[in-house]
Amino acid sequence: MTSIALIGAGGKMGFRLSRNLKDSTFQVRHVEVSNEGRQRLKQALDIDCVDTETAIDGVDVVILAVPDTLIGKIAHQLSPNLASGTMVIALDAAAPFAGHLPERDDLIYFVTHPCHPSIFNDETDLEAKRDFFGGDKAVQHIVSALMQGDERHFDLGESIARTIYAPVDRAHRVSVEQMALLEPGLSETVCATLLAVMRDAMDEVVKRGVSEQCARDFLLGHMNILGAVTFDEQPGVFSDACNKAIENGKPMLMRDDWKRVFEPEEIAASIQRIT
Repeated sequence: MTSIALIGAGGKMGFRLSRNLKDSTFQVRHVEVSNEGRQRLKQALDIDCVDTETAIDGVDVVILAVPDTLIGKIAHQLSPNLASGTMVIALDAAAPFAGHLPERDDLIYFVTHPCHPSIFNDETDLEAKRDFFGGDKAVQHIVSALMQGDERHFDLGESIARTIYAPVDRAHRVSVEQMALLEPGLSETVCATLLAVMRDAMDEVVKRGVSEQCARDFLLGHMNILGAVTFDEQPGVFSDACNKAIENGKPMLMRDDWKRVFEPEEIAASIQRIT
C-alpha cells in the first residue's frame, strides 16, 4: 500500500483531499499545524493528525496542500528528511515553475491541478450541478505533469491525482511550462480578468437604471448561449449585428498586443508575483 503524507491536511484544499483519500487504497498520514484544521478533520472525518517527522518517515509520497507562497519554504524544510525516491506532489504549477522546489535529482516531482467542472456538462443530480469547484459530486477533468523522475512514476502520480480530485473523467498530460500557460495565463490572467470586467459591466448597467436581477438574468443567459456557440457546444453563428458589435468592441476593450500575456517572460513575471 502506497503511503502518503498530506501536508496541510486541514486547510481549504487539504480538507478536500483528506475527504477523498479517506476511503482510498492509499495509507494517509495527515499533518496540520492549526488547531482549527485539526479539529475540523477530527469532527468531520474522524481523522487524527501526526507530527511532520512521523508523517514523512519512510513515506512514499508527500502532497503539499499549502499556499503557493509557502511551498518553497516547506519543501526545503522537508527535503533533508525525505528518502531518495520519494514523490513530492504540488497542486499548482506556480512554485515548481518558479524553481522553488529543492534541487534534489533523487526525488520525484509531480504537479497536478483540476480543470474544475465545465459550465457545459451532463450533470442531472442537483448537488452535482451545484458543485462548481469539483472534487465532490461533479465530474471534472485534470492536468498533470511529471516534472522530474523516471517515466514509470507517472502512473502513480496520476492515480493519486484521480483520487484527490474525484470524480474525474479526462486526465490530460502536460509539461509544467504548459500548465503555467493554463494557470495563471489562460485561467486567471485572461479568463478571471475578463469575468471581472463582465461583472463591472453588469454593475455599470445597473447604475444606469436597469434592475440588478434583470441585468444578471440577461448577462448570464447570454453568456450561456454565446459561450455554447463560441466553444462549439452548439452549431450556429452569431448574427450580423453581434459580429459588428464584436468587431467594434474588441479594440475598445482589448489592447492589440494582449496575447503578450502568454510570452514566457510575462508568465514568469506573473508567477513571481504569485509566489
